[in-house]
Amino acid sequence: MTLKGKTALVTGSTSGIGLGIAQVLAEAGADILLNGFGDPAAAIAEIRRFGVKVAHHPADLSDVAQIEQMFALAEREFGAVDILVNNAGIQHVAPVEQFPVEAWDKIIALNLSAVFHGSRLVLPGMRARGWGRIVNIASVHGLVGSTGKAAYVAAKHGVVGLTKVIGLETATSNVTCNAICPGWVLTPLVQKQIDDRAAGGGDAQQAQHDLLAEKQPSLAFVTPRHLGELVLFLCSEAGSQVRGAAWNVDGGWLAQ
Repeated sequence: MTLKGKTALVTGSTSGIGLGIAQVLAEAGADILLNGFGDPAAAIAEIRRFGVKVAHHPADLSDVAQIEQMFALAEREFGAVDILVNNAGIQHVAPVEQFPVEAWDKIIALNLSAVFHGSRLVLPGMRARGWGRIVNIASVHGLVGSTGKAAYVAAKHGVVGLTKVIGLETATSNVTCNAICPGWVLTPLVQKQIDDRAAGGGDAQQAQHDLLAEKQPSLAFVTPRHLGELVLFLCSEAGSQVRGAAWNVDGGWLAQ
C-alpha cells in the first residue's frame, strides 16, 4: 500500500520502537513528524532517505502546552496529521508502598495523559477530512499486570480503555483507533532490566534468556519492524474495520 500524501506524527521516535515505526511508514510514502528527547539528526537522516518530508519537534509530552505546540507545528509544516502513533513512554520499577509520587505522576502524564491530549487534538481534523488513524502503542502490561510496575501497568491499562472509547466514538466514520500491545522489545528500557539482572558478575546472555523465558514463550524479542508493519496494516483498507482493538504482539506471552 502507499501512504503518499499522508502525514504521520510518531511520538518518542528519535530511536527504538518509535523510529522503527516511522521508518516503515516513511517507506510506504508518508511524511513524518518525529518527536523525542534524543538527538534528532540521525533519525531525520534515516527518514529522509525514503524521499519524504520529515521534521522534528522536541515536545515534552508531560507538558500539555508543549503537546499543543507540536500539533500546531504539524498543521503549519504539513497541513494535517493523518496518522497519529502514540508511542512515547517511560518506566520506573518499585513496590507500590515505595513508589515515588513524582515518578507516578510523570509516568501517568507521559504514558496516558499524552495519549488523550494527542487524540483530542488530532480528531477534529481527521473527522473533517474524512480519514484518520490513531494507533496507541500500549503493552502486554495494558492487559496483564507485573509486580513493581504500578504506574506503567495502570497507564497502559488506561491506554487500552481510552482506545476502546475512541474506537466506539469514531465507529461510523473513516477514522479508526486501535492499540498494539507488544511483549518484550529490546529497547533501552528493557536492556536496563537485563543489565540489572546481570549486575554483580552475572552472564548477560543468560540474563536475557531468563528475562524472555519468564514471560515470552518464543524466547525471541519483538522487533520495531514487527510493530511498524502492524501499524501499516491498520492504516490500510484491510484494517478499516479493526476498531478499538488491543492487538498483542508478544511471542505467546498472553496465550499462557
